[in-house]
Amino acid sequence: MSEPVPDYTTAISELDRILRELEGSDVDIDHLAERVARASELILLCRDKITTAISERDRTRRNRSVGRVDGRTRPRLREALAVSAE
Repeated sequence: MSEPVPDYTTAISELDRILRELEGSDVDIDHLAERVARASELILLCRDKITTAISERDRTRRNRSVGRVDGRTRPRLREALAVSAE
């Protein structure tokens, strides 16, 4: 059974622990490859989470700039009020 996918904060904490472990003077060489492999997995996971967050932010900004919510066009409040006041 594989380990559950950690959230970003948990992954960063584990990466910090691995780094401290690898910087120590008593690193077990047999354990080293395993820890480096795990660190690589966590780095990829964190990069994916950051990329996803950036994409979501950009999508939200684009939708907001054209008055879109959930893929549907909606008038901006100011524009709607200006039209209704005329």
